[in-house]
Order: sequence, then structure tokens, then C-alpha cells
Amino acid sequence: MSVPWYGEGLRFECTRCGGCCRGEAGYVWVDDLEVALMARCLELGVAEFARTYLRKVSGAYSLHELANGDCIFWSPAGCRIYEVRPTQCRTFPFWHEYVGSPRGWAIAARRCPGVNHGRLYLPAEIEHLVELTDF
Repeated sequence: MSVPWYGEGLRFECTRCGGCCRGEAGYVWVDDLEVALMARCLELGVAEFARTYLRKVSGAYSLHELANGDCIFWSPAGCRIYEVRPTQCRTFPFWHEYVGSPRGWAIAARRCPGVNHGRLYLPAEIEHLVELTDF
């Protein structure tokens, strides 16, 4: 078995800057458990949460975003649901596109000040997080 390019591990610590939450159109996929947790966090019923914050795309659900590409839960004070944010958010920057190569990781570092700082994630942890990102 070959050692990945990040064989020594990678450092990351979320600074809550919002760089991964703002300015890009896209999808934040959510599952039923995540929806229930976010609804409870906002003291809403699941149906009301879904009507207000979700959109159906090809049979799956994604969070709405604002016209400028910002996540609907981003505010100047930070993420309004940080403690129950979806897996897709929790696993950033350990996504295929970023850990697939040193170049990808460098792109993540330009986007996020927490990349290459803080906690050291070992290869097994990184691989587990990447596995969670099959959305």
C-alpha cells in the first residue's frame, strides 16, 4: 500500500471566517437526521424548516443559498447553526477535491485561513473524513 502525499498528516482548525460559506453558488446536501438537528436548533418543526431552508434537487435536499451564493445560515457573527452544521460543512476542507493532491490542498489554503494551522489530522482520520464526503 502506498503512502498518500499527506502521509505526515494535515493541519486544520476552523476559524469560523465563513470563507467556505460565502460567495459561491452550489449545494449543501443534507439528510433527514441533519434536517431534524438543524430544525431543533432553530426551534422549528421539520416541515417548517424544510419549507423555509431546503430545496429539492434531483431527489435530494440541499440548503437554500442567498442570491450572492452565501449560505442561508451565514451571518456576520458566523454560522447560526455551527454546532449542528451538515456533514458537508463539518468535513471541509477534507473533500476529495482538496486532499487529492498538494495542489488541491494549496487551493483550500488560499480559500481558508485555517488550512495548515491548528490540529494535526493523521492520514486515517483524513481518509475517514473524505469517505463521509461522497455527496
